[in-house]
Amino acid sequence: MKRGVGIALGAVALIGGVGALGVVGVVALIGTFRVDPVGFDEVIGTPAPPVTSASPAAAQVDDAWIADRALATGIPERAMRAYANADSWARETLGCAIGWNTLAGIGWVESHHGELRGGSVDADGVTRPAITGIPLDGTNDTMAIPDTDGGELDGDATWDRAVGPMQFIPETWLRWAVDGSGDGSVDPQNIDDAAYTAANYLCRLDGSLETDDGWIAAVRSYNDTLDYQTRVATAATRYAEAG
Repeated sequence: MKRGVGIALGAVALIGGVGALGVVGVVALIGTFRVDPVGFDEVIGTPAPPVTSASPAAAQVDDAWIADRALATGIPERAMRAYANADSWARETLGCAIGWNTLAGIGWVESHHGELRGGSVDADGVTRPAITGIPLDGTNDTMAIPDTDGGELDGDATWDRAVGPMQFIPETWLRWAVDGSGDGSVDPQNIDDAAYTAANYLCRLDGSLETDDGWIAAVRSYNDTLDYQTRVATAATRYAEAG
């Protein structure tokens, strides 16, 4: 897509619901949006085989565009590249418009683009030190999710923990992981893999985030709290305006 990402978003300021209504409108709509209650397994959805081949979008957004948007938004350039490439991949491969700014909004809320607690995303795309959340044991307003990966991804063989810059729980990661870096493996601590997997996960419901309801439903499936959705919408709006 090269600079097409910037042209498309520049024309409408933001994708989907956020672009149509602005952040105030979307926040108001979030508060009234209703979905039927679903169980945890239904939210995760049907397993999809991980993509382990080199990504078709790995080098499509050009360096100048990345550098310009990173400077304008304050997003680290390495993370900005992952968000833009993941958006380009989703549009071309899944036919799903997400918007780099939506992925960036999630990345900011989840881990400050991999820089949470003094960490960083290195040139190879890996967050160091690794980002691991608190035990999902039913306390601290969390769901109780017993271990699903034997501690392989999160180092906890008792309870699952969210991992990586986009904060995936192990079971969700294993279902939806995409090899965004094209190195033949999937690593939730790799910003490319994490951004592509977030795109894959967000697109699974309606196939696009271009409508208000579609955007809200997708982000709500990522984290079903009003505060979270409002923070993502606010960050996504500011990034698009700045970029």
